[in-house]
Order: sequence, then C-alpha cells, then structure tokens
Amino acid sequence: MVSGSCDQRDAGRGDFQELDQIAATRPFAKLAVKAADIADIPRLVFQALAATVAGRPGGCYLDIPSDVLHQTLAESDAASLIAEAAAAAGSADPSPPKHKSLDQGIVEAAELLRRAERPLIVIGKGAAYARAEVAIQKLVDTTGIPFLPTPMGKGVVPDVHPLSSTAARSLAIGQCDVALVVGARLNWLLHFGEPPKWSKDVKFILVDVSEDEIELRKPQVGLVGDAKKVVELLNREIKDQPFCLARSHPWVDAITKKSKDNVLKMEAQLVKDVVPFNFMTPMRIIRDAILAEGSPAPVVVSEGANTMDVGRAVLVQNEPRTRLDAGTWGTMGVGLGYCVAAAVAEPERLVVAVEGDSGFGFSAMEVEVCVMTSTTWFNCAKVLLVVPFFVSRCYAIIMLL
Repeated sequence: MVSGSCDQRDAGRGDFQELDQIAATRPFAKLAVKAADIADIPRLVFQALAATVAGRPGGCYLDIPSDVLHQTLAESDAASLIAEAAAAAGSADPSPPKHKSLDQGIVEAAELLRRAERPLIVIGKGAAYARAEVAIQKLVDTTGIPFLPTPMGKGVVPDVHPLSSTAARSLAIGQCDVALVVGARLNWLLHFGEPPKWSKDVKFILVDVSEDEIELRKPQVGLVGDAKKVVELLNREIKDQPFCLARSHPWVDAITKKSKDNVLKMEAQLVKDVVPFNFMTPMRIIRDAILAEGSPAPVVVSEGANTMDVGRAVLVQNEPRTRLDAGTWGTMGVGLGYCVAAAVAEPERLVVAVEGDSGFGFSAMEVEVCVMTSTTWFNCAKVLLVVPFFVSRCYAIIMLL
C-alpha cells in the first residue's frame, strides 16, 4: 500500500488529518517505511516489494509525505536511482534462509513417509503460491500417496486425480498416521491438527516458509523453505529408495471406495432439477458450464457461507491458482474485488464469481467497475458470471457482463 501523509515540516503541529501512519500500520504490515525525500522512493519501493514476497507473503506500507510528492528530479538522476535500487534488489536472495537442519529433515521426512501405513499429503495455498504443482504431482504419482487440498490448494493436483481424497476428507485426516502438509497451516481449517478430527498418534511433516510456524506447531519433522524447492528435494531423496502404494493397498483402497460412495451420493442430489432452486441444482449447472470452458480453466471466485461450502465440494478445480475464496478469515465482500484483480492478472481466462447473497451485497461498487471498465487488459465481455444465492428461497441470478 502506498499512501500520502502530511507535509513533514508540519508533523506534530496538528496538520490536516495528521496521523503517525507508520506507527498505525506497523503492527499489521511486514514493513512500514516513509520516504523522507524523493531520492528514497526507488530504494523503498524495491525494499517493500522484496519484503512482501519474502517468506510468508504479506502486505507492506510505504508512506510518501505531501512535500515529497511535490519534489522533482532530473530524468537522468531518476533513471540512475531506479537502476541502483533494481541492482541492489537483484543481488539479494529472495528465498527464505535455508533451515540449518533441512538436509537432515528431508531424509527424516522421506523415511517417515516410506514407513507409514496410512500416509496423506495435504496441499495448501502456499503450495499454489510457490508454483509447486509439478513437484507435488510427481510426488503423488511416484509414491501413490492420497492427497487432500485445502480450499485454495485445489487444482495444484487436479481434483479428478484418482488419489484425491477430497470426498473422503474425514476418513483421510481421521485415520492417516503420517501427514505431509505442504504450504498449509494447522489452523482452524485443519482442526489445529488435533483429535478428535485427527488421530492422536498422527505424525506431521510440515513444509512452510516461516520457521515461526514450525516452532508453533512442533511437528515430527519441520522443513523450512520454499514449497517447490523442498518438495523437489524430497522427490530426489525418495528416488534413491523408491516406494509406491499400489491402488490395491488397503489405505488407498479405503480412500478410493469412500470417495466414490460420497461422490455418488452427491451426484444423486445434483442431478435433480429442484424448483425453487436448492443449492445443488444451480451449482451443478455452474460446474458443468465451467468445465465446458476447457483450458485455460476459468478462475473461480467463491464467496459466501453455504454457497462457498457447497461450491468447495461441487466445483472442480483441475488447474493451479484458479480458485479464490474468503480465505482463512472468512472475509465477506472480497469476491468481486477478486474478480477485477483476476481479470487483470489472467486476461486470457474467464473469471467466474459464485456469490452468496450476503457476500454479493457488499459488491455494488465492484459491479459498476466491471460494467463500466473496458480496456485491452480488462475485457468485460468475458469477465464475470455472478450467481448470487438467496438462501431463503434459493433463487439464482446470472449476469453475463
């Protein structure tokens, strides 16, 4: 975030809307800095960009006082400052520091998985951020271990993969004896990794960019580093002593059967055309329409309570980084803002918002942006499919903009 502030000469004298913005934002930002002079801006911008993606991603704040905003600089001097800042940023290693026991941890993790009777791979959104999809799918295919994605980890390995345990989630987390958790925190979404949802004897292998997370959870094995790099190292270690659970393995067979049973039960509800709509009928229509788009798969923005929960089970993600939802905090009102951002970031993809009535109610401003804006990088003809679900009578309103 970049924001203006009062003239530095008037700071502390009660200037209009004066606030110590650095102090106000510091508890919530990874970095909060002020440019005291125009020459500071390139260095601080690169510093903020580096900080926001280093380790666990997070927001940074850059304060530019009004007197700095009015300063000028020769074009040649500006180019020189930008080049120096870029060179300094390029020489820094953006990856998190290598944990002192990473090499030994990789060996221990591989051995735990090799000896496990009921292993499970949990894929979080951190794995998607790290673009670890190739490495993780290789791990799944090589070892035959079932996997469970968190909501925004869906698509890192396709939902249609035969080793997906999404439809057998309770069985998978309740009975696994070793869980490799890649880029996901053991927070409320994963029941804190504790009984009764998890077995009291489960051993966790946590892969995280933050050593603080490892210290907090105290897993059997903690691997601090970029998810993609860590899983690649794990693949290399397993390659030396390969193992693979056959599809007939009791654990894989149990997951597969439970998944098939639950999918059949859900499909029996989905095929019914219910009027007035329940959640299942429109969700089936939306799912089929999204799948018909083929590749590149649409970006699906899912926001709401019941709408988001049902969508998590019904809507299929087969490509990484194609699902956005209310996240760990369950924040409402982000959906159509996500749509605008996704359309800018992925202009070749259709962007689909599946909205609960309450979540959609926050979004009048964003609807106007979607309707009114049309540029070469934001083509509203393919931007938005909004489906608000009104829970009391479950109508669906479809807007193609």
